[in-house]
Amino acid sequence: MDKVDFALNEDQEMFQTSTRQYLKSKGGLEIPRRYMDGEVNILQDMWHGLAQQGYLGVNVSESYGGLGQGSLSLVPILEEMGRAIIPGPYPETMAVAVPLLEAYGTDEQKEKYLPEIVDGKRKLTLALHELNGEIAPANIQLTASEGDGDYTLNGTKILIPHGDVADTLIVPVRTGGIHSEYGISLLLVDREDANVKIQEQQSLEQTRKIVRIAFEETKVAKQQLLGPKHAGWGALQFAINDLHVALCSMMVGGIDRVVEMANEYGQTRMQFGQPIGRFQSIKHRIVDMRMDLESSRSLTYYAAWALENNADDMVEAIALARSFTSEAFVRTASDNVQIHGGMGFTWEFDCHLFLKRARALENYLGSSDDCLEIAAGELGW
Repeated sequence: MDKVDFALNEDQEMFQTSTRQYLKSKGGLEIPRRYMDGEVNILQDMWHGLAQQGYLGVNVSESYGGLGQGSLSLVPILEEMGRAIIPGPYPETMAVAVPLLEAYGTDEQKEKYLPEIVDGKRKLTLALHELNGEIAPANIQLTASEGDGDYTLNGTKILIPHGDVADTLIVPVRTGGIHSEYGISLLLVDREDANVKIQEQQSLEQTRKIVRIAFEETKVAKQQLLGPKHAGWGALQFAINDLHVALCSMMVGGIDRVVEMANEYGQTRMQFGQPIGRFQSIKHRIVDMRMDLESSRSLTYYAAWALENNADDMVEAIALARSFTSEAFVRTASDNVQIHGGMGFTWEFDCHLFLKRARALENYLGSSDDCLEIAAGELGW
């Protein structure tokens, strides 16, 4: 049996190096801090920079101005974004919108959206959750009544990540049926053309804003239907798998940074005449954090490979990666705060940025237990 190498290839290592250099040149962890302080323009500036660097076209077909690479090549870029707690809908745009448009978009939709994504002119996000917050076919109840040339939308979506800055929403709607998968369709809703009411919701993670959007007699042209009518649930699951892997990649980057922070602090903070990293309780905790990092990275790289290659064990690979990595991020970010002691709880130290991001992503798209249930179901347990 041939050995499979899951290390990054030369091109992917180049993406990782150049992304780290670019984000460092823009300020690194000053980016989320300035965004939290109200400098929202920094997101747009950074987005244009990402476009100039080619990071917004990595997985877009060459015929639409992209690089034509697979989703695996997004992993190192997302890791670096996780290391710097970068705000903005990069995962939703690149790991949800692009794969959906490439797989299900009409020629007109691809011509319209993909070049604008590559050029940094359009950001997209996923408007998935409704009022009870659970992801299930029965909970997609935003109605889209079909007229002569358009759909009329009525209902509310909540917890939409970066809905305040996204130019286009991918909205699962109900065009038929009542509670089953049948009748769910996906619509591309352009903010500039749609009459919607947007309300910012409270978020514990200030770099990851969430909004509530009310659709009241909102008209959307029929040509904005993305994928098959009444059969959008399968396409949505396809996109969610991509998004899980993207989130895992960002969390691995976050874990990598908190391990680095804890290690550096352990070597420089002196107590009783020696670095605290020499104390057994600190030393062992950092070793545990390192083991969490390597396990998370291995699971995520395999899940990304399984996704790109449509492997037989793709579903369980992604579910297990998401379950472990979500818990590991919370665990390591919490340990990093503890290792920093009282300083770890202060605003000036960066520890809280990672713990908030870990908590914000912990249950996004489902809890760790939900992911384990998916894996167990797929394995027939």
